[in-house]
Amino acid sequence: MSETVKNPELSVDEQQKLIEKYDAESRFRKLNIPWMVRLVTLLCVGLALFHLVTSFTGPLVTLKHRALHTGVILALAFLLYPSRKNAPQQRASVIDLLLAVLSIATIAYIFIDYLGIVQRAGLPNLSDFIFSMLIVILVLEGGRRVVGNGLTILSSLFLLYAYLGPYLPEMIAHRGYSIEDIATYMYLTTEGIYGTAIGVSATYIFLFVLFGAFLNRSGMGQLFNDAALAISGHTSGGPAKVSVISSGMLGSINGSAIANVVTTGSFTIPLMKRTGYSKNFAGAVEAAASVGGQILPPVMGATAFIMAETLGMPYKDIALAAILPGILYYMGVITVVHFRAKKRGLKGLSRKELPNMKQVLRERGHLIIPLIILIYMLFGGFTPIYAAAWAIISTVIVATFRKTTRLHFKNIVQALEEGCRSALGVAMACAMVGLIVGVATLTGFGLKMTTAILVLGQDTLILTLFFTMLASIILGMGLPSIPTYIITSSMAAPALVQFGVEPFVSHMFVFYFGILANLTPPVALAAFAGAGISGGDPNKTGFISLKLAAAGILVPYIFVYSPELLMQGTNAGSIIWIAITAALGIIALGAGLEGYLLYNMHFILRMISIAAAVTLVIPGTISDIIGLGLLAVVLGVQLWRSRRK
Repeated sequence: MSETVKNPELSVDEQQKLIEKYDAESRFRKLNIPWMVRLVTLLCVGLALFHLVTSFTGPLVTLKHRALHTGVILALAFLLYPSRKNAPQQRASVIDLLLAVLSIATIAYIFIDYLGIVQRAGLPNLSDFIFSMLIVILVLEGGRRVVGNGLTILSSLFLLYAYLGPYLPEMIAHRGYSIEDIATYMYLTTEGIYGTAIGVSATYIFLFVLFGAFLNRSGMGQLFNDAALAISGHTSGGPAKVSVISSGMLGSINGSAIANVVTTGSFTIPLMKRTGYSKNFAGAVEAAASVGGQILPPVMGATAFIMAETLGMPYKDIALAAILPGILYYMGVITVVHFRAKKRGLKGLSRKELPNMKQVLRERGHLIIPLIILIYMLFGGFTPIYAAAWAIISTVIVATFRKTTRLHFKNIVQALEEGCRSALGVAMACAMVGLIVGVATLTGFGLKMTTAILVLGQDTLILTLFFTMLASIILGMGLPSIPTYIITSSMAAPALVQFGVEPFVSHMFVFYFGILANLTPPVALAAFAGAGISGGDPNKTGFISLKLAAAGILVPYIFVYSPELLMQGTNAGSIIWIAITAALGIIALGAGLEGYLLYNMHFILRMISIAAAVTLVIPGTISDIIGLGLLAVVLGVQLWRSRRK
């Protein structure tokens, strides 16, 4: 390979600075006091090993397990994240250390007086109240440092809502709760901070993030990049297709859209610009491809595990259902990228500067084995926790096959610490979402939100879908994917269930649009990160990324009206037909948006192409015939033009 292809335009330090700019979760302190460094390593490695061991032995009692997970995460948050920009960046202050100790104290209280807490259920004493107030304050402050102000403000507003219920407008009013009732409900039950979200964080999510850290240490990212280059680097607009393929594969495992944009984009965006794509388009391709990783099995950014827990469904059923929509999403992105390259005559990279697939597989192909083991175990009836633990162990074993991927003891410790650090943002977001969901459960706010959406929808499904989409995008702006899903599934999805839409389909609908909030200006964090690398305009990059992700807007409507796309039908023929018409619709949409199929398209032909896409989405034989007919007209005109030329 040439040096141009081999080396990214951004150094590792520059990548880290860019991630920190758009992703609050990555703004770690760089501690330089030895005992503090060792303390952080001890807490990280200890928590990681605790979760690995309990994946085989079984978790502790629910409240204890979740309290230990949350308490250690909080302690690490105060040690690793400064309270403000001008706070010490190389050491934790005395206040930070005190807050870390208090975080550990919240674990100790539950472990020491667990029996008393259970026996006093509903009748808390003074100690219960003090520790309850303490944990609420710690979660809000820790969350502010790690996740940022958006989720902190939202959580605080919900807590105020629980207290001020009687004084609010009639539509959202409730009887109101005392500070003692609110605080103890959040701490001493499994409905608040220690609710489903932190429960999933303390089991599935932590282990899968840890698995991603081990894969990263062994060089999986390099394997994905090289494989994508070998497959599509030489085709028209090859670097953009490399971006889509490598970001999709990596994003389906690591689940962090912004980190994925920066790490993969620092490599692919300069290549896209070099082959003729504009800087705004190059940043948008990487953003759209990275965000899509969270809707693509096997891991789906870990949100699928929360969905499984919330709906009481086996994880494998959710992953299986997500395959076709995920493929259609990436098909949509690839289609626009390809048509743009053909329209502008953009070439790929020369074969000489691309890696050889045989050499790539010889050097790092064995790293695929842990993924195969993970998928086999997930679909073979094993629990996701057990599957993730064995995937981690198999990564360590398989990595020894080649010197370039081998993990020594130091590398293993580093992977354990990196995995724990990477899980901090998700865990803190889950703890804060616990406050929101706890208040919604306590006050019935979710039902009020559902009623409001139904009123706006005027008893029409398509309008209700539209307003649910808007609510999901707005709620998801600036938030990580997991809290976005939890909030939208609690407050927006029930409106669709009222129309007879299956709960799983409703949850997938809001999940898709919560994810797309990362691409939607004015707060499109993934698109902004892409623009930061490409040098493009953030808002223009965001709107182009939405165009690229148009399939992600269309697909959820398809599976609401045709649940067969989510493998919900029992008729294999129906599933295949829906998949074919949806794929043709995605191609028609890409052609219409880009104005190119075989040749440049006139405005009228573009409108016909988009109309074909819409009619192919609408279920029914008549609509399919109309859609196929319109698409045939577009193709016929293009072929006629080809013959004339």
